Amino acid sequence: MSGETTITMTGNVVNEPELRFTPSGAAVANFRIASTPRRFNKQANAWEDGEPLFLGVAVWRQQAEHVAESVTKGMRVIVVGKLTQRQYDDKEGNKRSSYDIQADEVAPSLLRATAVVTKATGQQGNAQGAAQANGWNQQHSGYGAPQSDPWANQQPRHGYSDEPPF
Repeated sequence: MSGETTITMTGNVVNEPELRFTPSGAAVANFRIASTPRRFNKQANAWEDGEPLFLGVAVWRQQAEHVAESVTKGMRVIVVGKLTQRQYDDKEGNKRSSYDIQADEVAPSLLRATAVVTKATGQQGNAQGAAQANGWNQQHSGYGAPQSDPWANQQPRHGYSDEPPF
């Protein structure tokens, strides 16, 4: 869509993602991130923190479920999406603005961390993994890895279990 402002923000997650479902069944995960600029003060010979920027993040559908399974408070993430502004009246009746990101992508920052990426299986994303992690079995979740999915059925080659199947 023309006129949209695309933003990429790296920051720390300040609350656990909250997963909800619309009446039509679409998943949405909401969380907030904070980014605090740091500058080196030559006179004090020390790093100083600037004012933090807090933005809400909304992630939809399959990715919302992945975020709810993968992202936790305190984690450093990279978010790419569209910057939106919302107007509302606060409790005292004052006009306020809120800025949010409608996320296209959410990823862990690897600046000071490592990550293990697991390919989501099935048409509904990683529902099987989430169901198993929550103590459910395939009978309850209704999702399973398709037999034709080479990622789900790949046998280790050359002693490595993390090689892609190509």
